[in-house]
Amino acid sequence: MARDKVICAIDVGSSKIATLIASIGDELPGGGRSDKINLIGVSATPSKGVKKGQVVDIDDAVEAITESVEAAERMAGYSISSGYISLGGPQIESINQHAVVAVAQPEGEIKDGDVLRVNEAARAIPLPSSREILHVIPRTFTVDGQEGIRDPVGMTGVRLETETHIITGSSTSMRNLVKCVQQVGIDVVELVFGGIASSFSILTDTEKELGVILVDIGGETTDVVIFVDGSVSYSAVVPIGARHITSDLAVGLRVSLESAEKIKLSLGKIQKPAVDEERVEIPKKKDELLDIKSLGLAEDVKEISRKAVVEGIIRPRLQEIFKYVGKEIKKSGFGNATPSGLVICGGGALTAGVLDQAKYILGFPARVGKINGLSGLIDEIDTPQYSAAAGLILYGVNQTGQQGESRIPVLASSIPIKGMVQKGMNWVKSLLP
Repeated sequence: MARDKVICAIDVGSSKIATLIASIGDELPGGGRSDKINLIGVSATPSKGVKKGQVVDIDDAVEAITESVEAAERMAGYSISSGYISLGGPQIESINQHAVVAVAQPEGEIKDGDVLRVNEAARAIPLPSSREILHVIPRTFTVDGQEGIRDPVGMTGVRLETETHIITGSSTSMRNLVKCVQQVGIDVVELVFGGIASSFSILTDTEKELGVILVDIGGETTDVVIFVDGSVSYSAVVPIGARHITSDLAVGLRVSLESAEKIKLSLGKIQKPAVDEERVEIPKKKDELLDIKSLGLAEDVKEISRKAVVEGIIRPRLQEIFKYVGKEIKKSGFGNATPSGLVICGGGALTAGVLDQAKYILGFPARVGKINGLSGLIDEIDTPQYSAAAGLILYGVNQTGQQGESRIPVLASSIPIKGMVQKGMNWVKSLLP
């Protein structure tokens, strides 16, 4: 089977390193080509050397990334040389910026070069030397006072304006992550904010258009991305995640972190029993007890009440997470513009009671996100914890133009220092006659 193009995504998280490999445009048996994104390699290994989305030990991080990449390569039967990499952590900040330029040919049409110039003008924001721009996302364009334009190319006008969403990150964190991936022997095509990546695989176009809040609960951080009118309007990272719930369980039940993680996942899988008025009291009590023996814990743990664990240990930490999310929503000012409510993804979405607490604390409708848009080995990633990795694949397809004919780049980002200088030189060359 001849592969037209192969895309690799590496989600470098605090709890796991997930690597996905996908092929696009596979040759069909009866002739012709398919535009499906076919997942051919999947791997997830425990993360090392990464805390709160940032590299803290390069040697350990390189070892973990190498292990994940090699496992995915063995499954795919393909050796990768470049990939899209996720970036997160509390160092992520965002701002909405306005920019104006004069159209190069006032009597002619607006061209791609004009759009590039107005986006570059939006990038011209004062930043400390310790920060760099990660994404410049065009939200909407205005041509001669006409607002709400998605794609101004081909229109006639003399004044082009844009509203953009700019995401910045720590230069040190970005450089260290790029260095780790390059030491594995992989070129970084682009660094992508994890929350933005997840939106590609989890959110529907309708939700983005109506207004929606994406909450990606990772191991040690939680990404918050707000979409209004089909575009990103706010993004932030909360420095608390699902691993804090595991730690609470470990302390409260006096077990190891590994055992606490098993208990947490098993509680998330148990569905609430249906209400039955005729049920007698004894079976009801048995239903509330967690079957510890089946989990194979190292400790000799006695019977645990599901209700006591969920309501006494897990619920307070979930409430804390969503209170932080609520502060970010209030800070954004877009809370009233998101009728689609919350879509929760990431490993923390599997926690027992997460939807109930999201609705209770924030007052929004909520659902757990499901990965869409991929084919092939989808059973391997049929869980919200792969949302960022799957989104990186879809993001890469969008950027390479394999699907759709959008002339306006959805995102314009840069690789720290070297990549940014190179892109700047390429843009200058494109303007020269």
